[in-house]
Amino acid sequence: MTKSNFHTHTYRCKHASGTEEELVQMAIAKQMKILGFSDHAPYPDNRFGLRMDYEELTDYVNIVKNLQATYSDQLSIKLGLEIEYDPSQLPYYHYLLDTLGIEYLALGQHIYVGQSLGHPFINVYNLSHTSQYLDYAHSVCQAIESKLFSFIAHPDVIFINDLPWDKNCEKASDLIIDCAQKHNMILEFNANGLRHGMSTYCDGKRFPYPHTLFWDKVSQAGLPTLINSDCHNPTQLWDEWMDEAHILAKSLGLNVVYTI
Repeated sequence: MTKSNFHTHTYRCKHASGTEEELVQMAIAKQMKILGFSDHAPYPDNRFGLRMDYEELTDYVNIVKNLQATYSDQLSIKLGLEIEYDPSQLPYYHYLLDTLGIEYLALGQHIYVGQSLGHPFINVYNLSHTSQYLDYAHSVCQAIESKLFSFIAHPDVIFINDLPWDKNCEKASDLIIDCAQKHNMILEFNANGLRHGMSTYCDGKRFPYPHTLFWDKVSQAGLPTLINSDCHNPTQLWDEWMDEAHILAKSLGLNVVYTI
């Protein structure tokens, strides 16, 4: 096993702690091989919140690039961002990748463009019916088809909502998995969902995510799966929940990969 993590947040996103260098130092202390920074990307209009300000983006890029040079003999450091997919923002994604030199984009579809409910943006943490999962799945598929993203962060994050597993859950899961399989897209098995702990939902006691019914389907499809910490402070970079995520992924028979 290669100790890697491609989902790392910094203090810049306003709901995490730790500077870029503190995270690098922790990665070295934990004897990690690859550290990928993927703080929440801003938009030029500073929409949504809970992410770095657009004015911080250049500083973030420069600091990570400097750390890459400084620690090149101890750690492979990757420069990434986690961001939602909005088809109206295609020029911006290309700016991030082609002009700023961002090495990878992770799709973190916390907010998506609604297709059927008449709302411009829908927050995945506040869904009231499983029919909304279908819009989410279609938005993830659009993102995969754009070929802008290296992996899909917490693709099953919708199951944080206390809604029963039904035919919409089945269909939404199948849409994401079929599209990922068609485009050989990596799906992320997210340790931060495990950190939330088990809760009693209307369909039983479980973690909010990863949801085993979703990941059983991923296992059957043989899709490449990247286990990430989604850390929000340096101590979470590789903690007991990362170890637990690897154990659980193995028990599910997932096709685990360690790089992107």
